[in-house]
Amino acid sequence: MITEVVLVRHGRTPYNLAHRLQGQVDVPLDIIGQWQADQTGYELARRYYWAKVSNIASHPKLLAQPGPDAACPSDIGEYRDAPASRRRLEVYSSDLFRAQQTAHAFADLLGLPVTCDRRLRERSFGRWEGLTREQIKRMDARAYASWRAHTGGELEYGVESRTACGQRGMEALNDIVSRHADDGTDTTLVVVSHGSWIVATVETLVGIDPDRLNSLGSMRNAFWSRLVPHYRSDSSPAWSLEEFNTGPQIAGTVDWENGPQELRNERMPGWQPLVQ
Repeated sequence: MITEVVLVRHGRTPYNLAHRLQGQVDVPLDIIGQWQADQTGYELARRYYWAKVSNIASHPKLLAQPGPDAACPSDIGEYRDAPASRRRLEVYSSDLFRAQQTAHAFADLLGLPVTCDRRLRERSFGRWEGLTREQIKRMDARAYASWRAHTGGELEYGVESRTACGQRGMEALNDIVSRHADDGTDTTLVVVSHGSWIVATVETLVGIDPDRLNSLGSMRNAFWSRLVPHYRSDSSPAWSLEEFNTGPQIAGTVDWENGPQELRNERMPGWQPLVQ
């Protein structure tokens, strides 16, 4: 059964840099976003290294073997006998490319496949997708103010409500969890998705109204949150939030949003905090 769920936001994109609403527009990572995804991938791969051992134990052909002149072959028995072989890790991703890139930055290090699921897509922002906040305010200042105040003005423009997004995320996670209900193997689920989707889903799962102003806040690019399910007598989970908006250690020592200087060219604008 699923024993923990790690929700990872994708790395930075050109739309993030320009503070454009992405929603379900398929925008790839930029060079800094790929760096962020890689740093988070390295950090999570260290934390979950056991998953590589488990995967090899289940798929012996993945174990590299030396040539015929070697003193002995690589021993698959060591992998099968390791305690790690009794656990499993699965990686799911939104089907939008920025999420897939971030998922593979982690999964490829451990030799794990990535399962894409369109239910994990970002909150849809309807007619506002691709626009900056200033453009939205010029279009309809009243609807923009209502959106910021969590009173629903954005719905007039086809934007998916926070509540609907959270419900969609909750249903997707509960469905994935239910598929493992009769499986006796302790399984970690890593889901790579999007900022608004993750926040709305976490809030819904732990009983917070996504439309309340005192919500959890936002997720930084390539940061993660971690949930633990506690199974009731009917096997349905109650959820506890163990980590929120956590990043790799390097994020505390560098300019995370702008990345290292050696990756930035003179034409690249610097990321600036959003002014509402």
